[in-house]
Amino acid sequence: MNATQTGLLAGLILGAAGYIGGFGAILVALLVGALGLVAGRVLDGELDINAVLGRGRDR
Repeated sequence: MNATQTGLLAGLILGAAGYIGGFGAILVALLVGALGLVAGRVLDGELDINAVLGRGRDR
């Protein structure tokens, strides 16, 4: 899936959340999406969570 398709899908999901639940639902969808993005990056090995939290690899 390329960036255009991902952006389209995200826009459709946020639009549906806004239509159904209002602005608060959009904020919840964005928060959950951001958490999912971080979890996916950690699982793929693209993000070192220890570096983000300030812990070195030597500990």
